[in-house]
Amino acid sequence: MLNPELIQVADQLRFASEHGQPCPPVRDAIARAASAGADPLALAYAVQQRNTEHALAAGRRLVGRKIGLTSVAVQRQLGVDQPDFGMLFADMVRQDGEEIDWGDVLQPKVETEIALVLEHDLPHAAHTVADVIRATAFALPAIEIVGSRIANWDIRLTDTIADNASSGLYVLGTRPVSLAALDLPHCGMVMELAGEPVSVGSGAACLGNPLNAAVWLANTMSRVGAPLRAGDTILTGALGPMVAVQPGNVFTASIEGLGSVTASFQAVRQGDA
Repeated sequence: MLNPELIQVADQLRFASEHGQPCPPVRDAIARAASAGADPLALAYAVQQRNTEHALAAGRRLVGRKIGLTSVAVQRQLGVDQPDFGMLFADMVRQDGEEIDWGDVLQPKVETEIALVLEHDLPHAAHTVADVIRATAFALPAIEIVGSRIANWDIRLTDTIADNASSGLYVLGTRPVSLAALDLPHCGMVMELAGEPVSVGSGAACLGNPLNAAVWLANTMSRVGAPLRAGDTILTGALGPMVAVQPGNVFTASIEGLGSVTASFQAVRQGDA
């Protein structure tokens, strides 16, 4: 049960999302609640869960999970030192190349990821890489459009966990590829803007292998009583540094063996804000 201050934190983050108005960091409120001996990360996830339950009650459909902060480069950008996870809902998906409304994500940034789509459940307390391979139907290239309800991206780990791991939207490629055809750690990635590389990396940037990230997520979700299920999409984590977005930007990400995917953003017209 959340105390009143943490309920207010959840409401504050939801208000920021619904009204497009970033809020101050929430880490101090979480730290105060943890001062009685509670785990601050558990409290941050409890805030996230409260807003997940609100979303489900409003009719949103849960379709997977994202793993955040798997890239050392991204961890350095945000000043954190471990992964986190957030929820993926069906209304967060945008089509490959579809124009994305500028107001759909607060303070948007993009990063390239490898998405896994599950064919079988991952219900065990501890999983192996083989379990994940066996459970995966196919992989797709993905661009995650991260966003923060926290003003100026002034976040620490508890801020981003409470804020659904800074989730926004995501775009999936449309050509599924079997894991048997991929060498995931060595899949090179280039994301381009106007033909110029803006982020470069590889599968090894994601905890050494995106499958390692998926194992971490599968174990974590089982531990919290919400195991991954057949049909779920997993965004396994960034393959390189994330990049800030400006109106009118068109990003194309190419991953070796997986092909490409494009995220196109609306140009804000004069008089819009």
